[in-house]
Amino acid sequence: MKLYIIGIGGVTNSGKTTLTNKLIKTLPNSCVVHQDDFFKKPDEIEVGEDGFRQWDVITAMDMEAMLYTVKGWIENPVKFARSHGVPLSSASDVANADEQTHILIVEGFLLFNYLPLQHVFDRSYFITIPYEECKRRRSTRQYTVPDPPGLFDGHVWPMYLKHRSEMESSGLKIQCLDGLKSKEEIYNQVYEDIQNNLLNRL
Repeated sequence: MKLYIIGIGGVTNSGKTTLTNKLIKTLPNSCVVHQDDFFKKPDEIEVGEDGFRQWDVITAMDMEAMLYTVKGWIENPVKFARSHGVPLSSASDVANADEQTHILIVEGFLLFNYLPLQHVFDRSYFITIPYEECKRRRSTRQYTVPDPPGLFDGHVWPMYLKHRSEMESSGLKIQCLDGLKSKEEIYNQVYEDIQNNLLNRL
């Protein structure tokens, strides 16, 4: 059994989840872990010096639980897939069931800023969009906890710039994607890259 882990990061509203959902539908034996599923409860989120609840920092999420989930997949991807209702290719689809590749896509805005996760990825992508487009997209989204006035300029964007700088200085091999391209273009670029990388591993 071969394991392959893909990391899809990027600024808020850049298209991470859209790309992930398209890949999940076309990559066989693939599961997904969304970083957003590990946000702590609102009353556990601290208020920072900027006056805003610190949603856009790594401590806003239970990263230990996320790491535990990823490790659970690594230990037994078949069991993980079945417990999440993910259909698997039948053994007859390949010459040997042990030769099947199982894929995990890990998606989130701070994937590459958490040290214990940094080196699990076989392929890493980061979607970027400019400030104005990001702010426009963010303003059209409906969140469970609505953005208070000034949050984007006072917290979201400054934290993005800070974390991106940290990511870029980490030395990780991350492929940046232009989030202004069409969803189809981004998907095709990533899908082709993954397929080529998988073939090179055979």
